[in-house]
Amino acid sequence: MHLENYLKSNNTIIHWFEEIIAYFDNGTTNGVVEGINNKLKLIKRSSYGFRNFDNF
Repeated sequence: MHLENYLKSNNTIIHWFEEIIAYFDNGTTNGVVEGINNKLKLIKRSSYGFRNFDNF
């Protein structure tokens, strides 16, 4: 079981290795995009029940 978890973790790191290195090289993340997505979701939730798009 432990070996299986290790291999799964290892494969994940290998798969995302370029992105991991890019973070340390550039210090950039997708945090801004995630924040925008959360704001859009909040707007959509608060507008639930509007009858047409103009009210949205």
